[in-house]
Amino acid sequence: MAAAGCLLSRLEEFFVMREVYLDNSATTQVLPEVAAMMHKIHTGTYGNPSSPHRKGVEAEKIKRRARRTLADACSVKEGEIYFTSGGTEANNLAVMGVARRLRRRGLHLVTTQVEHPSVLYACRLLEQEGFTLTYLPVDRDGVVSPAVVAEAVRPDTLLVSVMHVNNEVGAIQPVAEIGGLIKKKNSGTLFHVDAVQSFGKLPVQPMLWQADLVTFSAHKLHGPKGIGALYKRQGVHLEPLFHGGGQEDGLRPGTENMAGIGGFAEAVRLAMASLPAHAATLSRLKESLLTGMLASIPDISCNSPKEGAPHILNVTVAGMRGEVLVHALEEEGVYLSTGSACHSRRPELSHVLLAMGRREKEVEAALRFSFSQLNTEEELAYALEKLRVAVLSIRKATRR
Repeated sequence: MAAAGCLLSRLEEFFVMREVYLDNSATTQVLPEVAAMMHKIHTGTYGNPSSPHRKGVEAEKIKRRARRTLADACSVKEGEIYFTSGGTEANNLAVMGVARRLRRRGLHLVTTQVEHPSVLYACRLLEQEGFTLTYLPVDRDGVVSPAVVAEAVRPDTLLVSVMHVNNEVGAIQPVAEIGGLIKKKNSGTLFHVDAVQSFGKLPVQPMLWQADLVTFSAHKLHGPKGIGALYKRQGVHLEPLFHGGGQEDGLRPGTENMAGIGGFAEAVRLAMASLPAHAATLSRLKESLLTGMLASIPDISCNSPKEGAPHILNVTVAGMRGEVLVHALEEEGVYLSTGSACHSRRPELSHVLLAMGRREKEVEAALRFSFSQLNTEEELAYALEKLRVAVLSIRKATRR
């Protein structure tokens, strides 16, 4: 009986599917330390920070420490950090908040063709409200020219919004140069940077960038979902999206997500403690996987720029459909995507790759691998082999 039980155990181990998660630009796994912090808040310091009693004071202290942690991480003032429900809300608050508050000064805004949907959709809504939008093109690497941005700025331009790291291909925008040129052209034009994909992986420096508004999200750096933040430079005024309370200086009313705030701060603390080493590890993983793909899979090309972010790799496998490969790899326990999670379940082609000049067939064949500190070389070797086998199998089947 003992031998039979041992054999059964080994068989179970053999048939348990291995899990390799390579979709970290969509979301990341919450770290144990973050989960522990959130549990502590849920079960212990669970008070409402607006309450005057001891439980409320304890919660307020947690919120204040969290605000300081985020402020220190990007070298800004504690009072310039405002908590939101995530990056999407923070982007909407920045873009629509500026436009609606300052519309008497002008009706023009500038952004790029490769922004996250939370910026692009907000801009389209503003167009319906009478604002004029300029959507700037990018080059084949997905990078916008700072000179082109500056040229688009007019006397009536209220805001320029440019993401730091593109969520689909990892292109890094030269936001420091862009910020300097914007302020030189029109000192009254505000500059917003979506740093959701870079915060916790690359240095985020609002002062160096001359950025007036910067957005963050917790779940992209091993924090919880449903919590984000907006850096708003002191002196910048926004129209709130919501009304009904005085929380976050009235800019974001509603009872605060205290467990989310505490978890966000813990994730930021852990990320900043190992930022340079973390970035180097991600770069090594990315280069290792790309080298292996180019050497073992015919007709594969890279869409991510060589000098892009360390954690995002976008490739095109000629003659394939990206979604077919995604599901084939899922059957082997490997999780990745065809692009932005906001579009992954829709039939739309990637607006980012199209803006970069890729043909429709190339876009349909695109895959996005995105890494985190939890990934290993061994996992990538496994994923590469499963991808190679899937590509060969599908190509063989289509030739019959």
